[in-house]
Amino acid sequence: MTALEIKNLESGYGEVQILWGVDLNLEEGRLTSLVGTNGAGKTTLLRTVMGTLKPWGGSVRLNGKDVSNLPAHRKPDLGLVMVPEGRQLFTSMSVEENLEMGATNARARLKLDDNLERVYELFPRLKERRDQQSGTLSGGEQQMLAVARGLMADPSVIMFDELSLGLAPVLVLNLFQTLRQLKGEGLTMLLVEQNVHMALSVSDYAYVLSEGRVSLEGPAHEVASTESVQKAYLGI
Repeated sequence: MTALEIKNLESGYGEVQILWGVDLNLEEGRLTSLVGTNGAGKTTLLRTVMGTLKPWGGSVRLNGKDVSNLPAHRKPDLGLVMVPEGRQLFTSMSVEENLEMGATNARARLKLDDNLERVYELFPRLKERRDQQSGTLSGGEQQMLAVARGLMADPSVIMFDELSLGLAPVLVLNLFQTLRQLKGEGLTMLLVEQNVHMALSVSDYAYVLSEGRVSLEGPAHEVASTESVQKAYLGI
């Protein structure tokens, strides 16, 4: 079953068009990666899907419902959540207060205690620092907190923008192991990631975005084995 269907999506900034008829399908319970070079339009796509950018054309359907023109603050109520690049934490608030801020929609509020316990199981370090001001955390801990805050919204579909950016390799491995665990639990995920090798290694399906268009798609292991991807992204 398709959890998120993006069809013929077009978008941009001002008069500059960035996305040109992009089609993506996220199957329920699967991890899908969107990879490409800087400037390919990956973040623009996420922002348009989430509603912080207005689509110029095309459609976005979440669990069969057209949400193309729904404002960004309404989409978590329907189960669509984005963990943005740059974390965007409330740095003067504690770890737990940031987590509670993730549970603002009605469905998530009903499950706040259960979801809080769940994210503390996923990220024990956050539980140890639950009363610590989030701005004093390390970069890796802040990224954990950003992911955990997204999960507190109780999403049916969650999108990650550049999960590994600026992190040490060991922290990247830990976060990708968390993705594997979440995939095992049946969460539908879209991962935008410049670490193409890691992204494809954990994904079920993958799309390659080039100059605002999908240039390649398929099962992640097949995409990883194509000559164009190996030369452009994997250094092979």
